[in-house]
Amino acid sequence: MTIKNYIPFTNNPRKLLLIDAAGALLSSFLLAFVLVKFESFFGIPKNTLFILATIPIFFALFDISSFVTNILPIKTYLKSIALFNVGYCFLSLGFAIYHADVITLFGWVYIVSEVLIVLVLARLEFKLSQIQNS
Repeated sequence: MTIKNYIPFTNNPRKLLLIDAAGALLSSFLLAFVLVKFESFFGIPKNTLFILATIPIFFALFDISSFVTNILPIKTYLKSIALFNVGYCFLSLGFAIYHADVITLFGWVYIVSEVLIVLVLARLEFKLSQIQNS
């Protein structure tokens, strides 16, 4: 195996669910507490921040329950959370575009950074779901 073809978490894809859960909880915390406290600095309205902060909590619950259960094949969980993550990115960008007139440069940097990180994670989840046999 070359470095070019290396895909992290291939040997233990369930660990990726824990990474996703931790990221979701971090995102929720940042949105609900940090960005809300500095609303004027980021320019994202509080109600939007609370909506965007609530969704990752459900993702984290899904990730954790998927990690501890073996009801379905791991590829099903990975593909599901990847789709949820991509949907969340579209929702985040949609809210950002809707509030474009009030979001500051720092708000855009946060939103775009979060979306890029989540999309990289979703891509890895999709890749792993394709190579898992069970």
